[in-house]
Amino acid sequence: MNDIDLSTIEIGNSVDARGSACPGPLLEAKKGVGKVKVGEILEILSNDSGTRTDIPAWSKKVGHEYLGFLESDGYDKHFVRRNK
Repeated sequence: MNDIDLSTIEIGNSVDARGSACPGPLLEAKKGVGKVKVGEILEILSNDSGTRTDIPAWSKKVGHEYLGFLESDGYDKHFVRRNK
């Protein structure tokens, strides 16, 4: 992860996986990353606690950059930069 200010980051697309349990948020992320261009950022909204480990692990495995997450009102906003 790096020193990007996640609260002001420009996103290319957002997927809302709130209310979805594992593996729902990960499946939404996999679909959503195809809708952003290389170099753009995908935002994943999730209130499933497993997403905090699943999204970073998936990002690393497939070659994308996990930028981190922000806690919001009862859910997290995860940010992934598409690298390929």
